[in-house]
Amino acid sequence: MAALDCGTNSTRLLVVDEDGRVLTRRMTVTRLGQGVDRTRRLAPEAIERTVAVLRQYAAEMARLGVTRARLAATSAARDAENAAAFLAAAAEATGVDPEILSGEDEARLSFLGATAQLPPDLAAAGPVLVVDIGGGSTELAVGRPGEPDAVRAVSVDLGCVRLTERFLAEDPPSAAALGAARAEVRAVLSTAREVLPTPAPGGTLVGLAGTVSTLVMLARGVDHYRRERVHHQRISRQEVESWLARLAGEPVAARRREPGMVEGRADVIVGGALVLAEALAVFDQAACLASEEDILDGLVASLRRSQARPAGP
Repeated sequence: MAALDCGTNSTRLLVVDEDGRVLTRRMTVTRLGQGVDRTRRLAPEAIERTVAVLRQYAAEMARLGVTRARLAATSAARDAENAAAFLAAAAEATGVDPEILSGEDEARLSFLGATAQLPPDLAAAGPVLVVDIGGGSTELAVGRPGEPDAVRAVSVDLGCVRLTERFLAEDPPSAAALGAARAEVRAVLSTAREVLPTPAPGGTLVGLAGTVSTLVMLARGVDHYRRERVHHQRISRQEVESWLARLAGEPVAARRREPGMVEGRADVIVGGALVLAEALAVFDQAACLASEEDILDGLVASLRRSQARPAGP
């Protein structure tokens, strides 16, 4: 079975066998959400890029014998007036009926995927905050692993692409632009905190998506992606702030040369790092635990659970 995630910045695939073993996990930066914050429409070239990658993924799924799949679109599709055109093209490319997830559903699936394999001591320690920093939105979910029905979730329109297009397009961004972006992020996350249960200081904040993975690689000197060097690694709030300052002071060309910078990430990493830094500050957390298990794993888990559900009313 397979899960496909069409996000604002990247398009991703996860295929597992019937026992849940991972057969392939792929990510390609397609920037589906290019300009959506301003135009409220998906650009034709962005649709074309994303659908081309979906065709590649469909071929991989066929090769691996996938018979069941979920294809989810998130923030960019939620915002776009012409999302139906993309969904039709995605369905034709993959043979899978696509769905646009609500922000809360996205957050809950991310929580399900990120917490299923948490170390036992963290899973038992109390509520976990999962922060999924996407291109157009950030999803926050708080709950206890294994208790999905009790998870509280919020989605906010803060993402690395959206913030870059709104505030940080100058290369490098000015201090005034960074200050304005930071004030916006803090205000929105503070509002989210008012409606979410809050883990105790020193609790567990699990960070998902490319921003978090890239910051861990930069901080740990991992110049080529290796899952074991990123998954369940911690990055402190101080390290996040340090890398935010460093990257914000560099032009995009210099960021691309940083050992560990993921391809397609350099122009939006400052916006993503800013969201993570403020999430740590607003929720009073000292560190972020990076997880390479996320909404894709949640989508696959939902397929496995539906398969296991007894027939009948």
